Amino acid sequence: MRASLASSIAVACAAALALPVTLAAPATATARPAAAALPPAQDELPGSTQSLPLRPLGSSLRSFGTEPGAAAEQGLTRRDVRPFSLVGVVWDDPSAVLHGTVQVRTRAVADGVWSEWQDVETHNEEHGADPATAEGAAGTLRGSTAPLWVGDSDGVEIRVRAGRAHGDHGDHAAGDPSHRAGATAPLPAGLRLELVDPGEDPAAAPAPGTRAMAPPAALTAAEAAATGVNSQLAPYGATAIPASAAEETQGTPVHQGTPVQQAAPGQETAKKKPYIGPRPKIITRKGWGADESIREKGFVYTKTIKAAFVHHSATGNNYTCGQAPSVLRSIYRYHVKSSGWRDFGYNFTVDKCGNIYEGRAGGVAKPVLGAHTLGFNTNSMGIAVLGTFTSTNPPAAVVTAVARLTAWKLGLHGINPKGTQTLVSGGGGLYKKGRKVTFHTIAGHRDGFATECPGGRLYGKLGTARASSAKYQGRS
Repeated sequence: MRASLASSIAVACAAALALPVTLAAPATATARPAAAALPPAQDELPGSTQSLPLRPLGSSLRSFGTEPGAAAEQGLTRRDVRPFSLVGVVWDDPSAVLHGTVQVRTRAVADGVWSEWQDVETHNEEHGADPATAEGAAGTLRGSTAPLWVGDSDGVEIRVRAGRAHGDHGDHAAGDPSHRAGATAPLPAGLRLELVDPGEDPAAAPAPGTRAMAPPAALTAAEAAATGVNSQLAPYGATAIPASAAEETQGTPVHQGTPVQQAAPGQETAKKKPYIGPRPKIITRKGWGADESIREKGFVYTKTIKAAFVHHSATGNNYTCGQAPSVLRSIYRYHVKSSGWRDFGYNFTVDKCGNIYEGRAGGVAKPVLGAHTLGFNTNSMGIAVLGTFTSTNPPAAVVTAVARLTAWKLGLHGINPKGTQTLVSGGGGLYKKGRKVTFHTIAGHRDGFATECPGGRLYGKLGTARASSAKYQGRS
């Protein structure tokens, strides 16, 4: 009896200690959540992801059947959540297309004020790995919207409404009756709201005095691998790869991973100097705080880089350049943890101030295989400009950064930015597998898929980027 009584008292005390303490909320804010009301933390890694299943809303509550996605409107009513800065929606089948609208409202941590409804870009299926690759066939893949940056928030409301199909999207949609133009398409099964917290910014690293010959002990194996592939350009653990002068770059060019042969002394006709633009400053994954433990181990390469596809991230323009590393960490986590990709999808990103960032791991000077332009990731690279440029002009610094980056990277592979290149479709998009397609060397994502990306305003600046890139290479 005594043992039973003591046990009951212990349980009661533990339960009392676990009760949340609720503090008074500011007058301008909706009451903040009690600790017990929040979803449990999913991991202890820097940053986190809350994944919340959507439910039928409105009239769908009465008409909802047993079939997944039968509800014409799904979402979540206004609620308290743990802090986050980026949102997106995912679903079970990566080949399913979400025809309809996704809108969210969020509550700012700073003042407790709720935002207006914001649209989330639903047409994101044109991103991702080519179907025939290991990444493209992985069982971890999910369908997903584009992510949307909303800033520090702790409350959310979402509504997803089914709409009409927009017609055929290429062989990616073949055989799917929901793609018949004009037909009302059911919502994909397994809709979930992803709320991403990017975590804290990395601590600033001291400027290195001399180049380190071995990885510092503080680096994990994954971090050492990610920084080691850039060790010819910067010290281990460097937060940025410095810019180089044109003559410095052209003195040691790399073509398909091999130094270009220089003319032998005394040779009558010296080989032509390669057209390689000066390398711009590139902020490394270490610099923007990539958590190397969440991506797949190892790196995957393509043979060469023949073309560059320019994208916009469609995450919105409501960020400062100081927040760009947080935006990148959020997109990275969304690509890997929420969408099931092996790593960050793009090879490089550019913020609206013109800062250039290393994207997918594997080495900035190497032909890393990305997951950016469905069907045409092989022998290409993807550059995402952070923001949405459908109706907003990209800053001049963005166009300059794209030009400088492509002048260097395409130059390493002997490619003229003003020319054209022929790529072979890997399928899954606008062009069937095996079809040869000719692109501008610097192309927009929409050239390879039926999409608005990179937005009409940014797409209209690509001609300027091509001309400038060629000049940076020393071409007339």
